[in-house]
Amino acid sequence: MARTRGRTTSLLALSAALALVAGCENGSSSAEGGGDKREHDGKPVVVVTTTWEGALAKAAGAEDVQVIVPQSVQHAPDYEPKPSDLAAVAGADFVLYAPFEPYAGKIKDAAGSKAELVEVNLDNDADKIDAEVAELGKLFGTEDAAAKWKTSFDSEYAKLSKDLKAQWPGGKSPVVVSQVFTTWAAKLAGANLVGTYGPEAVTPAQLAKLGKEKPALVLDNAHMSTGTVLPDSGAKQVEIVNYPGDDLDLLPVYRNAATALKEAMPAS
Repeated sequence: MARTRGRTTSLLALSAALALVAGCENGSSSAEGGGDKREHDGKPVVVVTTTWEGALAKAAGAEDVQVIVPQSVQHAPDYEPKPSDLAAVAGADFVLYAPFEPYAGKIKDAAGSKAELVEVNLDNDADKIDAEVAELGKLFGTEDAAAKWKTSFDSEYAKLSKDLKAQWPGGKSPVVVSQVFTTWAAKLAGANLVGTYGPEAVTPAQLAKLGKEKPALVLDNAHMSTGTVLPDSGAKQVEIVNYPGDDLDLLPVYRNAATALKEAMPAS
């Protein structure tokens, strides 16, 4: 309850802080005769909650992208918005967020922004990424840029997947278990996914069930790790990173996962 009251107080304070920002912007706009319309050469101004949404926006063709949650924050849903975040939202055309990020809608409401709030599906499964980028391209009016990115991404993904399959020990798909939000990495490797765990703590019953599958690899979520999942099983645990870096480039996420998987592949 104390944490809930803290969040409420924080949001009220942020609302008050942005009232000044919004007032200044509205006054300036009226004086210039521009009303509520923002002028930026037809290019969308996009504010995103994390680098993951930011990478999707960039892939879809957005050039003006501002990230709210710093990459250094390990668990984005725990982030406490600042007045500067509200100021950014106030000048945006679109605000991208994920459904598990509870503060996004509150930020927009507190800011009084006319930005369109867009819920995106954060899943690095290649098919879902392609679909999400295409949808955002339509929304932003940047379909050509989104299509060009898709061509590059699909080519790189196919190459990484082919290289990983060439590393299969004895030419046989490795048996893996995965945290629920890193199954995309198993698909990239063409692995035999026999079970998942999380995001809650793994129970003894789950451990016993997963252990019976005798996996060679455990794909763990670097952002929600629960420690070593199958100790003493002989399985190698691979840390998979979902979030892109500050450059908002999705491709290194796949390249880094492929490198980690290659290094963990059992010897032939």
